Amino acid sequence: MKQEEVERLRTEAASLLRNANIVFTDQEKNSMEVADFGLSDIQNVGLEIIVYENNERYCAKELVLLPRQMCPQHRHPRVDDHNAGKRETFRCRWGEVYLYTEGLATPVPRAIVPDRHKKHLSVWHELVLRPGDQYTIGPDTLHWFQAGDQGAIVSEFSSTSLDELDVFTDPNIKRIPEIT
Repeated sequence: MKQEEVERLRTEAASLLRNANIVFTDQEKNSMEVADFGLSDIQNVGLEIIVYENNERYCAKELVLLPRQMCPQHRHPRVDDHNAGKRETFRCRWGEVYLYTEGLATPVPRAIVPDRHKKHLSVWHELVLRPGDQYTIGPDTLHWFQAGDQGAIVSEFSSTSLDELDVFTDPNIKRIPEIT
């Protein structure tokens, strides 16, 4: 991804945050992670992330999704005997987010996923999160999510985040962004 595109996406995400009355600093905007997952399809698969805190005990983030942008299917595996994998609570702050987890598949899901990405999705139990709704995902649980038509903002509260260890079902994904 080119630096100009990163800056454009940070500006778009900042606009959504402002519309939701979520206050952030210039430093947080300038350090916002723009994750394209190495797929070069940021409009469909991507995420903009502000990390407030990530230490050896807990993590707090804002996840910004542009309209219909999705975070691809993944899980947070066991790390060692002392870390069973990340447990995370998603709380929708603005917009609508479709969260998919393990469980009985929803017959007519709301997600709109391009065919090239759909083949890497295996969990279709849908939870619709609107402002004030929240859901907790246990460690090592497959999940993915997509914003509705207006985009979405989700606050994530979790145990320590080790994103580089996430396991994705799409083998082409590179979790850590490459900026040129």
